[in-house]
Amino acid sequence: MAHGTAALADTELLALVLGCGNSSASALEMARRLVNEAGGLRKLSARTLPEWQVEPGIGEALGARLAAVFELGRRVRMRPPRRGHPVRHPQQMVSYLTARLGHAEVESFGVLLLDARNRLLSDDILSQGGWSASVVRPREVFRRALLAGAPALILYHNHPSGDPAPSREDIQITRQLVEAGQLLGIKVLDHLIVGAEGYASLRERGLL
Repeated sequence: MAHGTAALADTELLALVLGCGNSSASALEMARRLVNEAGGLRKLSARTLPEWQVEPGIGEALGARLAAVFELGRRVRMRPPRRGHPVRHPQQMVSYLTARLGHAEVESFGVLLLDARNRLLSDDILSQGGWSASVVRPREVFRRALLAGAPALILYHNHPSGDPAPSREDIQITRQLVEAGQLLGIKVLDHLIVGAEGYASLRERGLL
């Protein structure tokens, strides 16, 4: 009450949501156990409703409350960027993309199309279930950009493994798309890879 919720540790916030413990553990002890067993709050937040409800000491009602709390957090972060919103740095999109795809079990590849002032025109998913040279072809990527009149774009995809580190194939295909864009006068500003463990920017890593 004196310092606000920002002053509390993850386990203390979770204890407030739990509300009370049981005969064998306090709410704070339960919160610590849950976070430790999951390997962190991020992994805990990915639990499904059935997983919460079979957790010892949780049950159906409390499981539904916990699932709802984490879902509300995801929805706040997943709010789509507004059309016409200026993107001054590709990393502005990381929070949105991570919330949307960071815990996804299927790999998706898409593009954020930008106008001449780097304002967002659209967010298009081009493939799901994996991305490779055989699945994502330059003509499909740049067809969308040409139809939208977009002179710049940001590539993105997710790694269901959680590790956002770019693979050799990620780097190779990205460079092919950069070269194709140069021929068409369309600039590839970055390629963002997101996962449960964070994100990677190929431009930040000097790979573009």
